[in-house]
Amino acid sequence: MTPESESPADVPDFRHSPATGGGTRGLGDFLVEAHDWLRAELTALRDRLDHDATEDLGEQLRAHCRTFCSALTEHHAGEDGGAFPLLAQRFPALATTLTELGEQHREVDRMQAELGELVRAHRPGRSDSEALRDELDRLAAELEEHFRYEERTIVAALNSLGPAPDFG
Repeated sequence: MTPESESPADVPDFRHSPATGGGTRGLGDFLVEAHDWLRAELTALRDRLDHDATEDLGEQLRAHCRTFCSALTEHHAGEDGGAFPLLAQRFPALATTLTELGEQHREVDRMQAELGELVRAHRPGRSDSEALRDELDRLAAELEEHFRYEERTIVAALNSLGPAPDFG
């Protein structure tokens, strides 16, 4: 799914490295934090499915899925419309990587739409929970591969651009 190496001389070493300065959170660190939050939400969604035995829990599952899917869509839109163009301008050698990441976003969008349909149709005790679980597991595996690739290839470049926003 992803090229394993792309490290021309004018591109920083893209292994995850914190932003320069003692304790300063860089934009790349912020990306990793967002990925960690999305990972935790996906784990919670999977756990909820495992305990989804009542209609009330089914509605909670649907609400949690909507929240997760909305956050993931917003995250990828921010990368596609903000971070990636900035990286492309500053680090032209990342063009292939950024194109690949954009393609991965479109694939995740497709999988997310399929999952959304399954979740909307899911009724505890009356629907095929195994098919839903399989689709959720497939999305989780695809996202984990995508997140790791992003973290491996663009975190250091993002960190070189400046500090992360401070929402606190």
